[in-house]
Amino acid sequence: MSNPSDPRMEGPQPGESHKERVDRELTELLQGLRVAVTGVQVLFAFLLTVPFSPGFQKVDALGRWLFFIALMSAAFASVCFIAPAAQHRLLFRSGLKERMLHAANGLGIVGAVFLAVSMTSAVALVTETLIDGWPAIVFGGAVGLTAAWLWFIQPLIDLYRAKDVK
Repeated sequence: MSNPSDPRMEGPQPGESHKERVDRELTELLQGLRVAVTGVQVLFAFLLTVPFSPGFQKVDALGRWLFFIALMSAAFASVCFIAPAAQHRLLFRSGLKERMLHAANGLGIVGAVFLAVSMTSAVALVTETLIDGWPAIVFGGAVGLTAAWLWFIQPLIDLYRAKDVK
C-alpha cells in the first residue's frame, strides 16, 4: 500500500514524462490554491462589511489596528492565491509552465502567511471587542501558532526528516 505522504512518491511517477509531471504538479497546486482562495475570500468579504456595521464605532484604537491588519493581510492573501490562475491565463502555451509552477508555489506560501496573519488579527479583534484585554492576545495567538505549526513548521520538519532518510 502506498502512502501519499511518502517522500518517495514525489517527483516523476513511473512512465511519466517531464511535461506530464509539470502538468500534474501544476494541476495539484492550483487545486490546493482553489481551497485557500475560497476561505480567504469569505474572510475578506466579511472584513469589508465590518466598518459599515453600527457597532464598529465602539471599537477602540487597538481594535481598529487589528481590523486594518486583518483586512490588508486578507487582501494580500487574495492577491497571492489568485495570481497563479491569472498568470496561467497570461502565460498559456508560452512554454513557461515550469517557471510558473515554481512561482505559484512561492505565491501559495506567501499567501498562506498573509492568511494566517489575517485570521490571527481577525480573531484577536473579535475577542478584544467581546471580552477585552489579554484574552485577545491568547486566542489570537492560539490561532496564529496553530496555523504556524500546521501550515509551516510541521511540514518543514517532515521535509527535514525525509531528507535525512534518503
